[in-house]
This record gives sequence, C-alpha cells and structure tokens, in this order.
Amino acid sequence: MNFTEALDHVLKHEGGFVDHPKDPGGMTNLGVTRAVFEEWVGRESSESEMRALTPADVSTLYKRKYWDRVKADDLPSGVNYCVFDASVNSGTRRAAKWLQEAVGAVPDGAIGPNTLAKVAEHSPDALINAYCDIRMNFLKGLSTFEIFGRGWTRRVDEVRKVSLDASR
Repeated sequence: MNFTEALDHVLKHEGGFVDHPKDPGGMTNLGVTRAVFEEWVGRESSESEMRALTPADVSTLYKRKYWDRVKADDLPSGVNYCVFDASVNSGTRRAAKWLQEAVGAVPDGAIGPNTLAKVAEHSPDALINAYCDIRMNFLKGLSTFEIFGRGWTRRVDEVRKVSLDASR
C-alpha cells in the first residue's frame, strides 16, 4: 500500500473537527491536533483555522511526521498501513515499539536496520495480526477506554482487515 492509499484510510477514521473535553489531544481536525499543527506551521493557530483544514493541508505533515518516521516505505504492504495508522493514533515511538515487540526486536521506539531485518523474517499476515493484538491490549488499558473504546476497537478491526487485504 502506498502513502496516498494509506492516508485515505487514516482520514476516514480520523474524521473532521472535534474538540471533545475528555480527549487529551484537545482540538483536532482530520486527526491533526492543534499542538501538532502549531508545531508544524511554527505559530499559534485559531479555532477557525483548525476547522478549515483540508486533506491537502495535512498531507505533507502526515507524510513527514508519521509515514516517514515509521519507515513505512520500507515495510511490507499492509504492515506499513497498520504501523502508520497506529503512529497517527498513538505516536510514532509507541507505534515503532509495538512493531519491535511484534518481531522480537529491542523496543527502542526507532525503526532501523535491525527492526527491518526482523520484519523481513515474519509473514506480513502474522505480523499484522500480532501488531493489532498488541495495539488493542494497550488501548484496553487506557483510562479513557470506556469513553472511546468502541471507536478504537472498530478502528483497529478495520485497520486489521484493510492491512490483511493489502498484504495479499
């Protein structure tokens, strides 16, 4: 799966503008928190600017801050989407650690040559399933699971299905 296809799937899950009082990410549009957006553009942003974000506005941000940081171009098809989606939802370091855990690499939170070599030793389908299981176990342990758990579970189930389809 390439970046454009993966981003389309991520954006379906992320949806539009939200500012849920119990979401630690705060104001978010298209999955981009206000803090991430402000860091990206190097200045403060307004609510109206956040509400007006488009997929074109956030595509390069997603590519550089998430897809590239988890070395998605170097991962097998399907595995790359699985890890990319998790990086958007839970951060690149955590997403990398989950991949490292799934393949038996040292979980240092940075995907490098050793992790990639371990990835190559596993079938994509087995890796996708192990990865999604690790991700769900983490999410179930969060204090906000009762509030957001149904949506997170649906998302991981859909990511698993799309990832497995892309791996074949």
